Amino acid sequence: MLLRYFYDEKLAHASYLVGCQKTGEAIVIDPSRDIAPYLAVAKAEGVRIVAATETHIHADFVSGARELAVGQGAKLFLSDEGDEEWKYQYLTGLPHQLLKDGDRFAIGNIWFEVMHTPGHTPESISLVLTDKGGAADRPMGIFTGDFVFVGDVGRPDLLEKAVGVKGSADGGARQMFQSLKRFKELPDYLQVWPAHGAGSACGKALGAVPSSTVGYEKLFNWALAIDEEEAFVAALLDGQPEPPAYFKYMKLANKNGPALLADLPKTEQLAATVETVSTLLANGAAILDTRASSHYAKGHIEGTFNIPYNKSFTSWAGWLVDYERPLNLICEPGQLTGMLRDLRAIGIDNVPGFIDLTVYDRYAEADVQLEAYEEVDPAQIAAQVESGDVCVLDVRNQSEWKEGHIPGATHIMLGTLPRRLAEVPAEKPLVVQCRSGARSAMACSILQANGHKRVMNLTGGILQWAKAGLPQV
Repeated sequence: MLLRYFYDEKLAHASYLVGCQKTGEAIVIDPSRDIAPYLAVAKAEGVRIVAATETHIHADFVSGARELAVGQGAKLFLSDEGDEEWKYQYLTGLPHQLLKDGDRFAIGNIWFEVMHTPGHTPESISLVLTDKGGAADRPMGIFTGDFVFVGDVGRPDLLEKAVGVKGSADGGARQMFQSLKRFKELPDYLQVWPAHGAGSACGKALGAVPSSTVGYEKLFNWALAIDEEEAFVAALLDGQPEPPAYFKYMKLANKNGPALLADLPKTEQLAATVETVSTLLANGAAILDTRASSHYAKGHIEGTFNIPYNKSFTSWAGWLVDYERPLNLICEPGQLTGMLRDLRAIGIDNVPGFIDLTVYDRYAEADVQLEAYEEVDPAQIAAQVESGDVCVLDVRNQSEWKEGHIPGATHIMLGTLPRRLAEVPAEKPLVVQCRSGARSAMACSILQANGHKRVMNLTGGILQWAKAGLPQV
């Protein structure tokens, strides 16, 4: 048997290629939209991808299952559990098999048994693997998807919070409790291969280790230690992080069938001129400046917003980009391919154009003034905060806010800021603050692009504020 692990750090997403070396066949489990890495490994290992499967309809990335089915002729093995609202809608004309609890299927001599494990979502399944090519008569491991992670379990509140299915969080938590009872009955030696690691918003305490065992999770996973249902439900629902805004789009895309990458329009290079930018903004397009925040703060084009191209780029794009508007990029041309891959991984497909960084030379030549925002440290601004001459906007997560915040601050989590601009204090200059200054820098760009011009970024954030001995509540 061949088992290969793939991990997207920007989405904390794990996927797997499982192959039978005797027959030269392979299946991809929970594939990313970009299927090139799977094809490359399959070719190198001398196997052919004949199938793909998903543990559930994912909410945090665009699945590559349709790409594999259409482009490679892979047969899709997909869940037929759950209610009618969450059935796959794009399977007509594609080779596929719908799966129920207890079903079995084989890829060469590798056998999979389906285990319905609802809780994270109603249709969620796990796949128990047995390597019969190696003459095994007992399973080796289980692909748990977003059911059981290393040190955590899948959150049950996404359908309610991200998609708007009222009352589903409590019901999902109770389903999770029952699913975990079945999980505890599995052999302790069974390896556990989840679909996410630390940093994923699909749980609240995911470990950074890529795999585990059933026995280890029974010993140390907090969720498996609670045997009383009401206590479990309360603990599971408490403290779940805010679901990213893009999750609702991913659920629908993966349910209805995402567009094929080959069918997406090409992103064209646009003239790096003042006129180009002015026309785009006048026509309602969004322009994302991908430079480091330190450069953006010193000078940027009015009406643009900023998400630096780094490890957090994909997740913050999912929070802050308006999926209903065309998105144009200001970027280094050499980074464009990676940016498009990252944006398309979360379904941001409407990216008609990009402008290279020489646009800033054109603005200088035309003597068009750039916009900027000030960066201040706690010592500089503390007296004005205390006197009430400025307002403080805290853009951290709810759990961070509860741990301690600047007296009198307004709390609006960064990811929700574009939809809550009416709540932002407008009567005084704003000091924008997060943990260290990175998220608050993006918030400053969102605020200025939407008319809140008197903004300052608190460098060092609450950490530096606390280090200076300034007050918190």
